[in-house]
Amino acid sequence: MYICSCFGITEQQVKKHAADGACTPRQIASACKAGTDCGSCVRRIQALLGRGACPRRELADQGKPLLTDLADAA
Repeated sequence: MYICSCFGITEQQVKKHAADGACTPRQIASACKAGTDCGSCVRRIQALLGRGACPRRELADQGKPLLTDLADAA
């Protein structure tokens, strides 16, 4: 089933991006553009994401950094 008609994004694609770590509609938009044109699919994306576990959200709730410092990665 299509979630975003503007860009032809399916429910399965949104679920895959969510499984890969996208926890918010904005992160889904960054991954596949869904929700960035007319915006009518944003509520459906929110419903798919629900209030499930999100590693980034859990880190934020604990006050931990969400992104690895580039100096640490080198």
